[in-house]
Amino acid sequence: MERKQPDTPENANNAAATVLRVDNWGALKDHASMVRHEVFVLEQQVPPELEMDEMDAQCIHAVAYDAQHRPIATGRLLPDGHIGRMAVRKIARGTGIGGLVLQRLVQAARARGDAEVVLSAQVHAMGFYARYGFVAEGDVYMDAGIAHRTMSLQLA
Repeated sequence: MERKQPDTPENANNAAATVLRVDNWGALKDHASMVRHEVFVLEQQVPPELEMDEMDAQCIHAVAYDAQHRPIATGRLLPDGHIGRMAVRKIARGTGIGGLVLQRLVQAARARGDAEVVLSAQVHAMGFYARYGFVAEGDVYMDAGIAHRTMSLQLA
């Protein structure tokens, strides 16, 4: 079995994706929805009605694709600077692709002048976000039956 490298800023540029698209919901809905459904609804048992929301149409979305052009990771940036719906399919975890998606969303926030990005990290993923400079704030809370904690990254 091939050993995967930890998902860190250093190996994010070596990720398995051949393409990372950043666009609106209309352009990326089918592929982003597929990844999110697999990760959140099927794996984590999040009710479908909680996973999808009306904010998608207002967000900047990122979708990463592997060499066979299969969507393998996604995330979104809300108008208020929140990053959310970060999801990486099992087949691509540990390859750096999640970091690539995160970095691209942070770049988009910085480009539009956001002073800060904030996210709601699943507790088990806090180390991943910390490697990219995010700092934990406040207490752990439950969202869709999963423990989360707010994390932020100052951009300005």
